[in-house]
Amino acid sequence: MLTAIVGINWGDEGKGRMVDLLSEGYDIICRYQGGNNAGHTVVNDKGKFILNLLPSGILRDGVTNVMGSGMVIDLEHLCGEIDKLNAKGVAVTPGNLKISEKAFICLPYHKQQDVLEEDRLGDLKYGSTKRGIAPVYGDKYMKKGLRMLDLLSQGTLEKKLEAILSWKNQTLKSYGAEEADRSVVLGWLREYGNKLLPFISDTTEFLNNSVDGGKKILFEAQLGALRDIDFGIYPYTTSSQTLAAYAPIGAGIPGRKINSVIGVMKAYSSCVGEGPFAVEMFGEEGEKLREAGAEYGAATGRPRRVGAFDVVASKYGVMMQGANEIALTKLDVLSYLDKIPVCTAYEIDGAQTDQFPSGDKLTKAKPALKYLDGFKTDISKCRRAEELPDAAVKYIRFIEEAVGCPIRYVSVGAERDEYLKL
Repeated sequence: MLTAIVGINWGDEGKGRMVDLLSEGYDIICRYQGGNNAGHTVVNDKGKFILNLLPSGILRDGVTNVMGSGMVIDLEHLCGEIDKLNAKGVAVTPGNLKISEKAFICLPYHKQQDVLEEDRLGDLKYGSTKRGIAPVYGDKYMKKGLRMLDLLSQGTLEKKLEAILSWKNQTLKSYGAEEADRSVVLGWLREYGNKLLPFISDTTEFLNNSVDGGKKILFEAQLGALRDIDFGIYPYTTSSQTLAAYAPIGAGIPGRKINSVIGVMKAYSSCVGEGPFAVEMFGEEGEKLREAGAEYGAATGRPRRVGAFDVVASKYGVMMQGANEIALTKLDVLSYLDKIPVCTAYEIDGAQTDQFPSGDKLTKAKPALKYLDGFKTDISKCRRAEELPDAAVKYIRFIEEAVGCPIRYVSVGAERDEYLKL
């Protein structure tokens, strides 16, 4: 059984929370793309955790976690993340964490370049987390980088780095920045890379053998469909493929096929970063929803933009992810509303559409809103569908029908057990 848990919208839908919940039924959890620009918040019996690079299954005893070949890994950040978990009593060992030898290394100069480019863009910036993600993926496809397996070959590492820096420093100089020093970067690689050597392995062999052995694998995505480099709101996207179809490729087992896709979306909309966001609420209305949902980026701390549930974007996200079922998160947040707004269509140049547009058309989109009755009560203690107020059930069923995918899980709080299954 191969299952993917993926985001339907702009990211920050609560995927880490769902991976933590469902990981009990799986043998292996695998992150297949992205880097430490992810921010997966998990609250369970062990405490509250914000995971950037590590798969959310790392918090579940008896589960093996894999960082796939499609990831980009900041060695220093990963070492710090592991140290924090160990300090909180969550053991991270080569027994429960395996890092693909083919995963790409995000180096300090990638972060430097990210900051320089966002500063250069000014008001036209993409809303980067400034953690080096775009530059490192760019270098990957320029074939100008290092992979985790290079750490295992110290004899050639220095020569490879020297060749790359002779090219990279031309870019840094073009910004008027200081060049990257070979000895400093090499020292960084050895300091943090040596700590991670026991975790590096041929995860393709491990995963293929696990599938053949009947193991159950859960693929964990970062961000959502609307941030996919090819099918998202380009250029305000991430620099990797966030879709479920990419999961076997990014994991390192491209010949395998996914059996099920669980799409995660919030009961309202939220978005970190720049780019078109047709349903955005402003002023007091937006601030109330932001505070009710504690909508601040887990990776950056930035206030998230918030708005009504977006049927148009969500229906597109469900289609692109190929979702079989939906996990709806943060329904409890809406309990303060007398009427719950839902965007059922966009108005573009005087015409109404329920199809998600691209490019300039998306920047012109205005939300056509419908209002549903609020449920005006605390639902955080509900554990069965029949315990929910009628208005909450009607809201769930309306969204389910609108996006064309069954809702199977509804979270009514941040804790692991604060959810119900429909």
